[in-house]
Amino acid sequence: MASFSDFKISNALQKALTDLGFDKATPIQELAFPVVMSGKDVVGIAQTGTGKTFGYLLPILNMLSFSKEIHPRILILVPTRELVIQVVEEVEKLGKYASVRVLGVYGGTSMNKQKEALASVTDIVVATPARLYDLVLARALQLKHVRRLVIDEVDVMLDLGFRFQLINIFELLPQRRQNIMFSATMTDDVEKLIHDFFKGVAKIAVAVSGTPLENIAQYAYAVPNFYTKVNLLEYLLKDADDYRKVLVFVSSKRSADLLFKELAEFYNDEICVIHSNKTQNYRLRSINQFDTGQNRILITTDVMARGLDLNEISHVINFDVPRFPENYMHRIGRTGRAEKTGTALVLYTDAEREAKEAIETLMEMKITPLTLPPEVEMATQLTYDEQPKHVERENPLKQNEDERGSGFHEKSDKKKKQNQGGSYKRIIKKKYSKPKTRGDKNYGKKKRRK
Repeated sequence: MASFSDFKISNALQKALTDLGFDKATPIQELAFPVVMSGKDVVGIAQTGTGKTFGYLLPILNMLSFSKEIHPRILILVPTRELVIQVVEEVEKLGKYASVRVLGVYGGTSMNKQKEALASVTDIVVATPARLYDLVLARALQLKHVRRLVIDEVDVMLDLGFRFQLINIFELLPQRRQNIMFSATMTDDVEKLIHDFFKGVAKIAVAVSGTPLENIAQYAYAVPNFYTKVNLLEYLLKDADDYRKVLVFVSSKRSADLLFKELAEFYNDEICVIHSNKTQNYRLRSINQFDTGQNRILITTDVMARGLDLNEISHVINFDVPRFPENYMHRIGRTGRAEKTGTALVLYTDAEREAKEAIETLMEMKITPLTLPPEVEMATQLTYDEQPKHVERENPLKQNEDERGSGFHEKSDKKKKQNQGGSYKRIIKKKYSKPKTRGDKNYGKKKRRK
């Protein structure tokens, strides 16, 4: 690994890195620094937890000179509110001795307060796409002076449906700017976005997209249903010495709330939950309690898989198998960070077996299977989604077309007739031709019979 002292960085940045205790650069930081400094458009691909944020912040802050310009010169777009707060904190740490003015804007908070904050001088704006676009439309923010655009976690942006906002933001930005994109995976959507809107992009990668981190041990349990998963999780979490800091991923907000309710019966003072329906203050409080050790179990959804940079997570448990195999990489990347070891577990049902195999195909390796402990009770209770669905035989909404009566077909055919409009006038005109008026030449004369 290269040393930061070998980089041509300012004394202010070097001093900030020393305060943070950073001496050696990670591979992505070493590769990205000269390319970003050159001013070229760049896309960087690296496994999660390898220092991508510093990979673009170091060269950007190194090139950021003092200016009296009141409008932002650097725009950083990220997918989640938590990641906005996190990036702002990193900028403040690195810019400690350089008087860098940074502001984070995101949804779920007062837009008026953000408008007031944007009225003052700002060098860097870190934002989620939707809230940024709203502020631009409200004329609270001008983008005409932006010289560098950073899109962090590009693939998540597109997965969350931000493509429309991104394209609109591209149109509002100056044509002459540097585009910097970072992600843990390179998907087809990302390739298409780069092809459609950017030219001459330099690509740097320190790992093949989808490659698992070598310091994360991965295991899988085959489990029959949701409540057996709950029983297994309740059993595993009893070992507080081994499972000292556990991040549990579920597929939906409903599953998160249901699992929280079930586990709170056993671990009430040790568990917290976050998802997009929780208020921003609730989410930040839960993250802080988990990060500081007040809670050792945090339940979350995939929306939070990229916005969490938490210290020394011992286990990541995939309570539900993610639909997209790339999301699995982001989930397990929350552990085993900064070259430390970690453990990832997958709990999968027969319905999730195919999704689990897709993950193994992406990683080109098998996840080590484990046998359910005999102490775990097999639950018979099923969730609504797991219950078999019965179709009513006499329900007309579920009948096949061949079983419908003649009245239904007669009504259906009637509805197929096109409405030609003005039927009465059309019929009268066809029957009696054009009606005569006093202005007509032959008004009052009878038509001669042949």
